[in-house]
Amino acid sequence: MTMRRSLPPFLGLCLAASPLVASEDIADQYPGSPLYSKPIEVIPHVWSAIGATAPPTYENTGHNNNLSFIVTGDGVIVINGGAAYVLAEALHQEIRTITDQPVRLVINENGQGHAMLGNSYWAEQAVPILAHVDAADEIKDRGNRILEGMKRYNRDKAAGTFVAPPTQTFEDKHTIKMGDFRIEVLHLGPAHGPGDTQVWLPDQGLVIAGDMAFHQRMLPIFEDTIVADWIETWETGFEALDATYVIPGHGTPTNMAQVRRYTRDYLLYLRQKVGEHLDAGGDLAEAYYVDQSPFAHLDTFEELATRNAGRVYEQMEFE
Repeated sequence: MTMRRSLPPFLGLCLAASPLVASEDIADQYPGSPLYSKPIEVIPHVWSAIGATAPPTYENTGHNNNLSFIVTGDGVIVINGGAAYVLAEALHQEIRTITDQPVRLVINENGQGHAMLGNSYWAEQAVPILAHVDAADEIKDRGNRILEGMKRYNRDKAAGTFVAPPTQTFEDKHTIKMGDFRIEVLHLGPAHGPGDTQVWLPDQGLVIAGDMAFHQRMLPIFEDTIVADWIETWETGFEALDATYVIPGHGTPTNMAQVRRYTRDYLLYLRQKVGEHLDAGGDLAEAYYVDQSPFAHLDTFEELATRNAGRVYEQMEFE
């Protein structure tokens, strides 16, 4: 089946030329629920609870990424466990108001806390959990430390959360045919972090991109993020999907033009600026302050811009 010509009103706004404005100052959008916002139907049968574009806090319960699900006609597939047991439980409550189809699978987009700590709830429901092998390794190696970090900001809201590893893993591609959907779970290559996973719906032209793609908040460059590899994976794999709709890891659903501008183009821009700094004999201390003003309007810019520049300098210094 094909839905690519069907444009829901919500997506009509999201695919406009200018990106929707995000703000770290917007209060919780769904009072009475641990979720930061109520799930919206992005295209028919594909839903997402859009998280805050701010760092994880007690106020947002750590719901600062997108928790998505697909109602296939023969069961529900959930993308991301969430940052805590309470978030996964709240998402399940929302799913039950939409459909009586059972949740048959949870997919973790990576091994970070906001993707996998809520596995604890789904494990108690005996739902299988799928992750890339590298994400599974990260959960095994760092899961308890990630859990302790979540407990520090979430305090009582961390109740019930424990590290539940995936029950299934894949390497390059895992294809699921369920109900009316063909779903391709992809690892296109190294990008933001270990085991980055994209969920591609080829018949609908929609990709649940995970942390491959950002647009309303500044992307973070971690110690194990190799920027040159991320750009290559984007250009040789992600761009080739030619997606009509993109649900990014963080922020509202949008299109390829917007995530390209604020992900690939930002990475290319930062490498150019740091490269110019290196050519001029600049050192690391000065590299933190290369000009990133074209991206200063993005949420989390203040928290991440200087750190990103320093890490790109450290990588390019030895290229």
